[in-house]
Amino acid sequence: MSVIAKLLPKRSARPSVSPELGLQAAADWLKRAQDATGCGGVSANYDVVKRQWAGAYPETTGYIIPTFFRYAEFSGDKDCRERAVRMAVWESDIQLAEGGVRAGTLDAAQIVPTIFNTGQVLFGWTAAWQQTQDARFRDSLVRAADWLVAAQDPDGAWRRFASPFAAHALNTYNTRVAFGLAQAGQALGEPRYIESSVRNVQWALTRMHANGWLENNDLEDNSKPLTHTIAYATRGILEIGLIARDGGFVDAAARIARAVAQTQRDDGALPGRLDAEWRPACRWTCVTGNAQMAIIWQRLAREIGDHSWLPAAENANRFNLSVQDVAAADLAVRGGLPGSHPIGGGYMKNRYPNWAAKFFMDALMLQLERG
Repeated sequence: MSVIAKLLPKRSARPSVSPELGLQAAADWLKRAQDATGCGGVSANYDVVKRQWAGAYPETTGYIIPTFFRYAEFSGDKDCRERAVRMAVWESDIQLAEGGVRAGTLDAAQIVPTIFNTGQVLFGWTAAWQQTQDARFRDSLVRAADWLVAAQDPDGAWRRFASPFAAHALNTYNTRVAFGLAQAGQALGEPRYIESSVRNVQWALTRMHANGWLENNDLEDNSKPLTHTIAYATRGILEIGLIARDGGFVDAAARIARAVAQTQRDDGALPGRLDAEWRPACRWTCVTGNAQMAIIWQRLAREIGDHSWLPAAENANRFNLSVQDVAAADLAVRGGLPGSHPIGGGYMKNRYPNWAAKFFMDALMLQLERG
């Protein structure tokens, strides 16, 4: 038995529901998470111990917007499109005067702009502007992107405006912010946003070890980052490489993705944390990280034409489907995805975060689109 098999909890790799049903159930759960706030934003998570929804979360609501637009087109669910627009309006309503997006949930005591959250809402404003051509969303997008460029250090890193709720100010997973900037630059025809994103990836790659592992890449413990933040960093490097047509970036992302794939066990689960030698560093799996890596593997298969990436993605999706409860009596649980499996694991303990459902939906839509 491998080290990974010993560390991770065993679970059947056979899901009880189809990808189609799991996708719809996750969309329905996110709708309930939005309704729970009453403001247009999406609740950050549902806590099963407290039996309580958290406040609306600007950061992740931002990147749920494109997922809902995409699902509306994928499924014909017009309600998802209307909800995505409502989310984007809410994001513009609460945007800070300088252009940034606040840290934490809407009910957080501190109201301060933060780099990462601002970068995530770029995805929402870009999608909303492209879908509606409403100048309000374009204005919010430009103001936020300009603020990010102005806050960037000359070497490409972001050191100012770190979240007060994260342990570290310097993060390689900010390539996810740079990805949002590059996408905005592409949509607006603004090369300086793409140039800013390229500088950030160039900086991040100075923190890469020979085996592909990245330093400064976790919310709490940089010695054993979450697959969640590993995937944030990897996706940013990959997508900026594609937008900027930089094969070196794509190769670097593939190196990380390949190393993570080699830690996957037979049922599709990944260790929730990985150390600098790509060894498992915890006994639980991060469900969000599983979904995000499934997206990356599928994007690599599509963009470089190598279908050998697809089995890992399908296995990760299959595992996540197996931990989704689509028949729970509690509607706050039904269709959601836990932060960790088992749910008492070290990431989002006893909670169902909205971003787990979002990335799960993205991963399943990529799989289903292939037919």
